[in-house]
Amino acid sequence: MNITKRGEIWHLRRRVPKGYASVDPRREVVISLRTGSEAVARQKAPMLWAEQVEVWEAMLDGDTEDAEARFAAAKRFAKARGYRFLDARKVARLPVQELLARIDLVASDEMRDPLGADSLLGGAELPLITVSRALELFWGLARDKTLGKSADQVRRWRYPHIKAVQNFVSVVGDKPLADLTIDDFLDFRDWWVERLEREWLTPNSANKDLTHLSAVLRRVNRDKRLGLELPLEDLGFRQGKAARRPSFSDDWVRDRLLAAGALDGLEPQARAILLVMVNTGLRPSEIAALRPEEIRLDDPIPHLLLQPIGRVLKTQNAERVMPLHGVSLDAM
Repeated sequence: MNITKRGEIWHLRRRVPKGYASVDPRREVVISLRTGSEAVARQKAPMLWAEQVEVWEAMLDGDTEDAEARFAAAKRFAKARGYRFLDARKVARLPVQELLARIDLVASDEMRDPLGADSLLGGAELPLITVSRALELFWGLARDKTLGKSADQVRRWRYPHIKAVQNFVSVVGDKPLADLTIDDFLDFRDWWVERLEREWLTPNSANKDLTHLSAVLRRVNRDKRLGLELPLEDLGFRQGKAARRPSFSDDWVRDRLLAAGALDGLEPQARAILLVMVNTGLRPSEIAALRPEEIRLDDPIPHLLLQPIGRVLKTQNAERVMPLHGVSLDAM
């Protein structure tokens, strides 16, 4: 690192890399190391150079008309300079000493890009992320939710989020998240009340929509650091006592489901899945996701292996061995 002494203070002096010429027209950059000790200066120089590179990278990201990218770049820029990004109103309420330090840095020769003011003085505007745009962002932000899932499991995980957002937009419109009010969410809740009465649905149907909508909005608000206060509390419906599902009698299964020709209208694999369910009680998705090596028909006791390989099982107890017999064995 090339360091030089100006007066009593050491400075880092280096040429501006060509890759950053579009955001910094200087031939070289001089950065104060804020120390009179050469040893300390040599320790600090690599770190401050790395921070300067981060600043240039943020400038490149901010050199765009995309509000989301510029907002993110302003935050990166502030962090690289050792400051926390704050909007203009919060900057105005800072202690005078910190406020002046930010202003001095923006006005210094080291700062040659409008992004400096955007990041340190809160000039970057909050991007107008609409509800539908939030859903697009959610898929990338919530990648942790799909780890280990099969393609079909990912598809089934995505669907209720899509449905919830589409329902919400159909009621209140595709508004920017910053414009959402408690009235919007109460209107959506009222819409669900009408559906529950009209279509004889259970409260669980509405609660699932509210849960998945909240998951999208909360994740985007948090991970994009929007700092919005979204009124998502106390919107759910009280669940009644769960109704006991009626069981199929042996006679009904034999005389109806297994009657000659009863399942001829089903596609062959769908018919096989239904028949495997009869004597195993497995979920349709578990059967459909079976891999060839999990189907053990030549063993002394034919069976299926349910394993979390290439997919995620619903619970820990879902990993199990399931013997095959009767119509389920025949179907396999």
